Amino acid sequence: MKRRKFIANSSKAGAALSIMGIYACKETKKKEEGAADTAEVAETAAEPFFKLSLAQWSIHKMIREDGVDPYTFAEKAKNWGFTGLEYVSQLYNPELEEAGYSEEAMAAFVEKCNAEAEKHGMENVLIMIDGQGNLAVTDETERNETIEKHKKWVDAAAAMGCHAIRVNLNGSNDPEEWIANSVDGLTKLSTYAKTKNINVLVENHGGLSSNGALHAQVMEKVELDNCGTLPDFGNFCIKRKEGTWDCAEMYDIYKGVEELMPHAKAVSAKSHDFDAEGNETEIDYVKMLKIVKDHGYTGYIGVEYEGSELDEEAGILATKELLIEASKKLG
Repeated sequence: MKRRKFIANSSKAGAALSIMGIYACKETKKKEEGAADTAEVAETAAEPFFKLSLAQWSIHKMIREDGVDPYTFAEKAKNWGFTGLEYVSQLYNPELEEAGYSEEAMAAFVEKCNAEAEKHGMENVLIMIDGQGNLAVTDETERNETIEKHKKWVDAAAAMGCHAIRVNLNGSNDPEEWIANSVDGLTKLSTYAKTKNINVLVENHGGLSSNGALHAQVMEKVELDNCGTLPDFGNFCIKRKEGTWDCAEMYDIYKGVEELMPHAKAVSAKSHDFDAEGNETEIDYVKMLKIVKDHGYTGYIGVEYEGSELDEEAGILATKELLIEASKKLG
């Protein structure tokens, strides 16, 4: 073969090999990108449709029995893998109660909570208010006094960047009276809270508030967009046996959550005991989460462990894991 022809053929072969190499590289890159995309989709699909917050009541024994400082709440929640904080007002007594919930005491509470939340990169979600009076009591003077007591907590929630306070509708046991009293109390409190950009949420928390149908009626009658519900998976006991904590009258928990979800601005995942597979023994979490998801809810779900078989830390982590695994089963 002549030298000129050999060089030409060699150049053509080299060019062909170069093109093949480029093509092969492109194909490899496509496969790698495709694999990365698939992995990203799988990871996204595995993510829950909700965010995880921790209800401070889950550590009430640590605080009340073991002397744990309630202001370590943010640090503990962060270490356990949560991003949101749901405070419980009564866990900051006796310091606040002894001070008469003074302006100075409330300001100190807000400052400490904000400092800890910021330090640990946590989001303040809401404050659960207890022991501040009965919002559905028949006596109007007492009801108005209760509203005034709650206003301090609305102010605190606003200063902490929370979106809501959770209240209880204790008072009359007569359904008609209870609805009328509840509507009055909630309308007055929510009207004030609206000026602070705070939602007022009612949890099913015993008594007639655990009757999902009646509770939903109250929401429909209030007609304020910053008044809503906080459905709890397990608080549906309407009446206790006298002198005990045993339930005498239980509302259907799935029906109740279904009725409360159209008005929900927060959700509470109650838990007590778990079986060998990690499922809650009395609540079908997959069924509950399907109800929540079907209503288009994508906000925080707060873990609220109240059991006694596991210690509080183990119970919190078991509930968190159950929520995540149950959400995967929804597809």
